[in-house]
Amino acid sequence: MSCGGGAAASSARVMMCPTHEAALDGRFQALVVDDEELYAAAIGRALDQRQIHSDLAFNGKQAIARARTGVYQLILLDQRLPDEDGIALIPMLLAAQPQATLMMMTAYHTIPDAVRAIRQGASDYIVKEANLQPLLERAEETRRRCQVVNTAKGWREHNCAGLLGHSSKIRGVLKQLDQIAKSPDTTVLLTGETGVGKEVAARYLHRMSRPSASQMVTVDCIALPSGLAESLLFGHEKGAFTGAVQRQIGAFEQAGEGTLFLDEIGDISELQGKLLRVLESRKLNRVGSVRDIPLRARVTCATNKDLAKLVEEGSFRLDLYQRLSIFPIHIPPLRERGDDILLLAEHFRSFFAEKLGRAIEPLDEQVRQRLMAYDFPGNVRELKNILERAVIIADSDRITPAHLPQRVLRGRAEPSSPPIPLDFVPGIDSLESVERRMITQALRRSRNVKAEAARLLGISRFQLLRRLEKYGMRVSED
Repeated sequence: MSCGGGAAASSARVMMCPTHEAALDGRFQALVVDDEELYAAAIGRALDQRQIHSDLAFNGKQAIARARTGVYQLILLDQRLPDEDGIALIPMLLAAQPQATLMMMTAYHTIPDAVRAIRQGASDYIVKEANLQPLLERAEETRRRCQVVNTAKGWREHNCAGLLGHSSKIRGVLKQLDQIAKSPDTTVLLTGETGVGKEVAARYLHRMSRPSASQMVTVDCIALPSGLAESLLFGHEKGAFTGAVQRQIGAFEQAGEGTLFLDEIGDISELQGKLLRVLESRKLNRVGSVRDIPLRARVTCATNKDLAKLVEEGSFRLDLYQRLSIFPIHIPPLRERGDDILLLAEHFRSFFAEKLGRAIEPLDEQVRQRLMAYDFPGNVRELKNILERAVIIADSDRITPAHLPQRVLRGRAEPSSPPIPLDFVPGIDSLESVERRMITQALRRSRNVKAEAARLLGISRFQLLRRLEKYGMRVSED
């Protein structure tokens, strides 16, 4: 199956995503065409239960009318209709819905009809059964594949793949980014572990809030050389110091009306006072000059450190921390984003397959399970690297578990925080009771975030879910 309509795929119009909402609204619409009204209604109800919205048509005329007025990603078409041969309808339906995947349904399977349907542009040929499960599985697979293709292409254009997802946590991040985009001069602090996508969020914010022709200037605060940091950030005048043979424009000025992204702001030390003054006054001076230069860029900062803790230790100024924290946004680790892992994995598979000229099929269930069972201490960056490597070394059109790194095959990364302490009473406690108690403590400590609870317990999220099911322990959704 593909996300186009076979022969009609060449004219397919791809759904682009000018904002994240178009990529993340999750809407997937199906058109069910069958003259057996009860059967069509049963399919519609089953699809609706799987969050696939459906419209029904009971003859060819209704199907054409629906296709010309609606927008569908999937068309389920019966071969025999009272007013038209279903196969003959395929070109007309795909002309009206060139982005749709069309599956032919029939109660009378014959090879010649299947070949004729595929040649007309159908992506699949399904025998109608009382058990709808095979049909529903193919519909869900189509939704998943089309979702990945459509969202990945739109988000690839914006270079914001790391923010791709449906989880409530990433939606919360996107909502905050949209809110702060309306205030173009406010300083933003992005926090989160290494590899979660802080620079990706900064680029998204830049595109949402700054002039289209402006640039984003990135400064790695760790790499700022001592003694030259002030000149590199704020610039200098000719003769300001030994070796200053000409005027130098600093990063703050280079950003113009765009964005200055200060990465790893927690590692800046000697310039904290001047940085605070610039952010408060929105004016700067080159080294060797007293002339005020207006700051026109938005300043976005990022860190994987706990700045509040650095303030307590005395290595980071409290007033600068307060200034940076006017609008803090925390980017969640990948392990807390649930099925976003699979959506991102498919995005990177598609991206690298296209980049390297490889025809790589969507990930199979074994690979998907391995990825979901892994904790991703390197977050989105690590997932991206894993898929790039897998596409490169795959010796066929499929990625298998053998193409994944050993750390992923082991099922989990080493826990990065102390495990839950064992409280065991010999002669009273059983292994099951101790395990139950440890799971309960981990869930309480993680506020019912199962991925975090699994990390505290030193097991994978999949292993935790198996234990919850085994002991009949219910917990609210992440």
